[in-house]
Amino acid sequence: MTSPLEGVRILDLTQVQAGPSCTQLLAWLGADVIKIEEPGVGDRTRWERAKDPDVDSFYFLVFNANKRSLTLNLKTDEGREIFSDLVKVSDIVVENFGPGRMESFGLGYDRLKETNPKIVYATIKGFGTYGPYSGFKSFEHIAQAMGGAMSANGERDGEPLFVAPGVGDSGTGLHCAIGMLAALRQRDMTGESQFVEVSMQDAVVNLMRIRTMDTLNSNEPVVRAGNRAWGGASFIYPCRPGGPDDYVALYFQGDAWESMLALMGRADLIGDERFATDDLRKERGPEIEKIISSWTRTKTKFEILKEVTDLGIPCGAVQDTLEVLHDPHLRAREMVVSLDDPVRGEYLALGCPIKIRSNKVEIEPPPLLGQHSKEVLAELLDMRENDLAELEAKGVI
Repeated sequence: MTSPLEGVRILDLTQVQAGPSCTQLLAWLGADVIKIEEPGVGDRTRWERAKDPDVDSFYFLVFNANKRSLTLNLKTDEGREIFSDLVKVSDIVVENFGPGRMESFGLGYDRLKETNPKIVYATIKGFGTYGPYSGFKSFEHIAQAMGGAMSANGERDGEPLFVAPGVGDSGTGLHCAIGMLAALRQRDMTGESQFVEVSMQDAVVNLMRIRTMDTLNSNEPVVRAGNRAWGGASFIYPCRPGGPDDYVALYFQGDAWESMLALMGRADLIGDERFATDDLRKERGPEIEKIISSWTRTKTKFEILKEVTDLGIPCGAVQDTLEVLHDPHLRAREMVVSLDDPVRGEYLALGCPIKIRSNKVEIEPPPLLGQHSKEVLAELLDMRENDLAELEAKGVI
């Protein structure tokens, strides 16, 4: 084996973010992910937010690497028959259609389980398939709002704030990938089909456990506290030259406080009883911030990063997204890679965050719409060229 998921075949009916982020991770780990798209249309992210109407957008590129694209019209009898035949030779079907859509195609779980008694079926929904909200539609900001993420983010006297990372979409994708792998293992042990369901609201609630803990303790909602979420001084401090992202994140407790004082040239405060313990420093947050920021403003965030980490104190420069793409550490870890595609040209792409030593899969460009239609059907269903030409003429593929 050259990868952990070699030999696992996934029929991917998902679009946009939650599903594609899930299946991309599994493709990076060696699964054969066949992305099934509507002929002539495809995943809507191919053209949403595109800079060039003739080139797939980065919205599509960042979620669909290492997949094969099969265009298949599930609104036709032949399209549904082909899909059913593919289910027979696959391990997982995953979809994030609206509630009832797969059933309207005659391709719901119960039907597919008859087609392949060992199939793992995974569904991603905004609010799941049962419960009072199961018929509601959802997007990233809806999931953040309903899962509690927005309410805990922002300044105390400000409005709830959107969280930049895709905790609703990509967070759901991560949960679904875990569920699919667990179901696949159980399927392999029992020989029985499995059903996996993940809702976006559920995923956000799970990611909010660290904040919900405070409510479990107090029976009160979490109060927004910005960069002072745990009380005391701020987590971040302004640096030279004072740009919008010229900040550094610091974490100092115990003996690290006195090490910071020595580094900042404030040895006069070492042993000062006003700041002797973490609890006392927490009570004097504004004073702590003034002491530290008077030093951080004299240096760049990367100068501070080196000096503080050399002392073994946790520290991070607040990097903007462009700085992240050029971070030498991320480049060394192949978390940022360069891809060359004959249609799209050369561009930077994000790599796989899961490092498994046995995994030999390299990051490959996402597929063009329908790029592998004939290849997949010939390989898996033994279709001949004249059959494929006929299906193409009918608009089935």
